[in-house]
Amino acid sequence: MDIKEIQNLIKFVAKSGASEVKLEMDDIKITIRTGSESDTTIVHQVPATHQMPQIAQPVAAPVQTEAVAPVAAPADEDSKYITIKSPIIGTFYRKPSPDKPLFVEVGQTIAEGDVLCIIEAMKLFNEIESEVSGKIVKILVDDSSPVEFDQPLFLVDPS
Repeated sequence: MDIKEIQNLIKFVAKSGASEVKLEMDDIKITIRTGSESDTTIVHQVPATHQMPQIAQPVAAPVQTEAVAPVAAPADEDSKYITIKSPIIGTFYRKPSPDKPLFVEVGQTIAEGDVLCIIEAMKLFNEIESEVSGKIVKILVDDSSPVEFDQPLFLVDPS
């Protein structure tokens, strides 16, 4: 199982609402737990054994597993703005590396598919893409800050 497959599994579990998923293969054992007081994801490498793969089925129905930020309904106080929320838990970064420019700034116009930020989860850097077009009104999270699943990240004016 490669890093991309693990990353997709984490995204799937986060979006599905499943409380726990276990995956055991010859050389890897993965347990992903969500919905507790603090969401946790655990990956363990174990010595190779001769077991058959066992997969615990998610409780919720499967959902789409793409790396885009969920869009919430407009907030009452900012009714004309769209809130872009974090699709995963991790650390929020506004630029791809310390020596590179920011992905977006307040006042910048964005289009669907533009990368807004990166969220690092378990040493995996996930580019968060916009699902809407518009203008960045406010950035709600500081650079290098931890974020939770479904935490508001950006306010976008779609007009």
